[in-house]
Amino acid sequence: MSWTTWKGCAFEFGGSGKNKNSRLETKSEFAATTTPKLDDSKLETVKESGLDKKPDGNLNRLDPVTRMVNGVRERCLKILPPKELEQLDIPVLEGSPVPEIDVNYISDSDNSLSVDKTSFSRQSMNSTRFNLFTGYQTLEQRENSYKSWWLSTSSRNSLVQVNRTVEVHCGFYSDDGGFKISNEDKTFMRTCTSVVSTCAFGGGDDLYQPIGMSEASLRKVCYVAFWDEVTLSVQESAGRVIGEGGFIGKWRVVVVRDLPFADQRLNGKIPKMLGHRLFPNVKYSIWVDSKSQFRRDPLGVFEALLWRSNSELAISQHGARSSVYDEAGAVVKKHKATPEEVDVQIKQYRHDQFPDDKRFNGHKALAEASVIVRKHSPVVNLFMCLWFNEVVRFTSRDQLSFPYVLWRLKVVKKINMFPVCIRKDLVNSMGHISKAKPLNVSRLS
Repeated sequence: MSWTTWKGCAFEFGGSGKNKNSRLETKSEFAATTTPKLDDSKLETVKESGLDKKPDGNLNRLDPVTRMVNGVRERCLKILPPKELEQLDIPVLEGSPVPEIDVNYISDSDNSLSVDKTSFSRQSMNSTRFNLFTGYQTLEQRENSYKSWWLSTSSRNSLVQVNRTVEVHCGFYSDDGGFKISNEDKTFMRTCTSVVSTCAFGGGDDLYQPIGMSEASLRKVCYVAFWDEVTLSVQESAGRVIGEGGFIGKWRVVVVRDLPFADQRLNGKIPKMLGHRLFPNVKYSIWVDSKSQFRRDPLGVFEALLWRSNSELAISQHGARSSVYDEAGAVVKKHKATPEEVDVQIKQYRHDQFPDDKRFNGHKALAEASVIVRKHSPVVNLFMCLWFNEVVRFTSRDQLSFPYVLWRLKVVKKINMFPVCIRKDLVNSMGHISKAKPLNVSRLS
């Protein structure tokens, strides 16, 4: 079996490095912090039932989550009945009356855009997580990745001819950047037109079999789990061996070699956010974090959360907070990131005049991203690229950067920010088994 670095798209251009001196130097607001008080008046009051709080008791549960609405108990996720689920199919994506903007992915293969990395000091490069997988995005390139999209879309209703091509970093920058997948697995992934995916890197989680799907979904939807060699070894030692055709149960297991980051959380953002680069023919996808068991029919989920409301992206509202700035304090207090790295991110967002908005289209702006349901449209693909770039540049806590990217793109409006009880209906929450093992990697040159 041969192993190559995945190059997931036809359009690829060169990139350049990050300037350490661009960081804003002001007093840290997270050196000492406490958990912010919640504004209870703005929290949705929902009485839920249907899930045991003990993780072991959650496995293989199919009972729906319900809530009280105006004195009446109703199901949170209004999914179609079984007979109608069997008739569902992936709709043909019709062209927009306004031509879509092309999203071209920057790589090191276009010399016209490449910048000599030797112009940046070794110390500067070592202080970042940019590498041969991500490319070396400067703050100027970061700003242009938002502005070029806005300039293109703002001219749609005028007679001015604009360049509808947006060039953006989106991982897979170099053949030497890592995240290597076998040709056999890539061939399988190209056959998928819709997919449910998950990943477990660093041996931290087990693989939970999906349940609750229709026969139609079993025929039409791929289930793909990404492992690294550490997880493969841990699972094999426990007797969970990949079988014929690369499957364990319903999951097609794709073993990734040569992961690009020491931080396993950051490695996990690659299949989580860059699925459009890994699955070139997929039209719709569902991402499920490895700590959860997916327990609903994927075609039914697409219909309930995307097609019914003409949405392109569906993601859960955060269960506790509504503000990025409040969440930043909570992240530091819970030791999920250092005060220094959170401080750099929040200072940049304040510098960019990101408001302390707590609502988006009437819902919480802060998201909980353990389940992501999306259409692989150009605008959503662009959103995911920019979101990935933010978690590389700043912290791996993706809930901090989601509202910012949403605010910067402005035109991404077809988003279904569904309530927490729907997320609880989609998955059985099992929790992480153990802490993922970090890697010792260096990919700066």
